[in-house]
Amino acid sequence: MEKEDKRFALLIDGENVSAKYIKGILEELSNEGVITYKRIYGDWTSANMQGWKDVLLENSVTPIQQYSYTTGKNATDSAMIIDAMDILYAGNVEGFCLASSDSDFTRLASRLREAGKIVVGMGERKTPSPFIAACNKFKYLEVLQNPEPEAPECPERKEVMENDSAAGGQNTARTSLREIRRAVRTIIDDSSEDDDQWVPLSIVGDTLIKRFPEFDVRNYGHRKLTTFVKALDAFEVREVPSPIDRNTKKIYVRTRPGNRNRRGK
Repeated sequence: MEKEDKRFALLIDGENVSAKYIKGILEELSNEGVITYKRIYGDWTSANMQGWKDVLLENSVTPIQQYSYTTGKNATDSAMIIDAMDILYAGNVEGFCLASSDSDFTRLASRLREAGKIVVGMGERKTPSPFIAACNKFKYLEVLQNPEPEAPECPERKEVMENDSAAGGQNTARTSLREIRRAVRTIIDDSSEDDDQWVPLSIVGDTLIKRFPEFDVRNYGHRKLTTFVKALDAFEVREVPSPIDRNTKKIYVRTRPGNRNRRGK
């Protein structure tokens, strides 16, 4: 029996998110499940929404009008929150995607998670940390729009990645590589059931997202978790053919013997 895809409601803060990100938003959310609601909120009498008007039809996104009654205040917040709660109580989705860089949706994300729903946040790098932490996952829009080609594994590249992460440079991640490396060691130690310490890479990836909602290997210049973990230069990765399907391989990871007691680095 095939596992059914999760259904998601996509709610976009049109006054806070640029229309140039729409393709990346839809493609990324499609990886999570089926998008059953696609709504965007804003004051459509405003010239600021013109960019969105050009892409609504081709992407089948439903515009929701919300007049700006007060100058300088985002009018979409209340309408988007009310709709989210209506959809929640209708009970026909398993998850929500909140596309905004506005911290005003932090409590909404928390409330949806309290109801057992998956919450995927998408916003720009300027998004406040509380909103990111309130989501199950958070994706940076800049990364979705312009994915960088995966860099070759080399010491120079690792050093640049580490420096960017620590100094807040070109690296888009908020969590430093040192912190990620330490977390991976801890996850392996906690998840391994034998002295060999081999742990499925999928467990490591899932646990990293639970600990760091914004974790995405693309933030560090990689496209796959396998190459990212190898580039951390503290772990061994091996592929084992599946006993059920020889064409399918399971990937395992463990901490290199010389690095197992160096959690602080």
